[in-house]
Amino acid sequence: MSVVAREFHLASRPTGWPTADNFRFVETELPPLEEGQVLVRNRYVSVDPYMRGRMNDAKSYVAPFALDAPLEGHAVGEVVESRSPEHAVGDLVLHSAGWRDYAVLDAGRAALVADPVEPVSYYLGALGMPGLTAYAGIVEVAAMRPGDAVFVSGAAGAVGSLAGQIARLRGASRVVGSAGSAAKVEHLRELGFDAAFSYKDGPVRASLKAAAPDGIDVYFDNVGAEHLEAALSSLRPFGRIAVCGAVAQYNSEPPAAPRNLALVIGKQLTMRGFLVGSYGHLRDEFHAQMAGWLRDGSIRIDETVVDGLERMPDAFLDMLRGANTGKMVVKVS
Repeated sequence: MSVVAREFHLASRPTGWPTADNFRFVETELPPLEEGQVLVRNRYVSVDPYMRGRMNDAKSYVAPFALDAPLEGHAVGEVVESRSPEHAVGDLVLHSAGWRDYAVLDAGRAALVADPVEPVSYYLGALGMPGLTAYAGIVEVAAMRPGDAVFVSGAAGAVGSLAGQIARLRGASRVVGSAGSAAKVEHLRELGFDAAFSYKDGPVRASLKAAAPDGIDVYFDNVGAEHLEAALSSLRPFGRIAVCGAVAQYNSEPPAAPRNLALVIGKQLTMRGFLVGSYGHLRDEFHAQMAGWLRDGSIRIDETVVDGLERMPDAFLDMLRGANTGKMVVKVS
């Protein structure tokens, strides 16, 4: 069957904040399937903070996006044509050919979803990369123990909202979150955070001190910059920092360093960056645990759903600005 895909290409590399001009919406006629390939119609596609780094032509842990070529990202879709014995028409699959409505994929790049749950967008959030990121960061990277006090920055986002809830379910004595508005602060309290504050209301260090007057043991860092400095001040001896992201500096020149970095020495802190790809050994454990929490209502999932593939750049830019609550996804079909 002949299929014309609609897809977004990277038209130019952004300087500072990306704009709509950095994207190009194009139509491409897809090639016929070869043996061992499938044609997938995407239902939901993801926008995530790491995509901003891939827009730069710079060495990193993953190759930059190519100019004038389809952008990539996590997606969940349905097989509509197959020349793979492992895939049948109608199968739900996960893959990385996002930013488009149709994709031709080698069968090995389309992971089958067994016994799919609804909404299937959960496989891009709680049951997908953000969920595993939150789980690995709390459980293994930060090695959170029952009784620990935990601070999560960017706590109303896809990863942060799950990290805080996982910490609570695993016996944290106190869970504190930061967000960017009064509405998001109230939302964090509804999720079970013991305290929350808006970083726009004043110095983060003072707000964190008020929210956790006895200090913290674990900091799950999604923001960096001022948040990291504040956490260093509040961490108790032998505290742990799981560095997941630094969204505060993705679109600007990074600071020289946290000005109080020497506290790592005197407090004997552990600070560890991590990439979710290194924690595949936790995947089965994570899926079993998260599925149970979702079934019994222990974890609340929130999504910001943008309708229409043509709005992908808007969704991406809004996500970078913090306009989403929970996971930001785009509904394609």
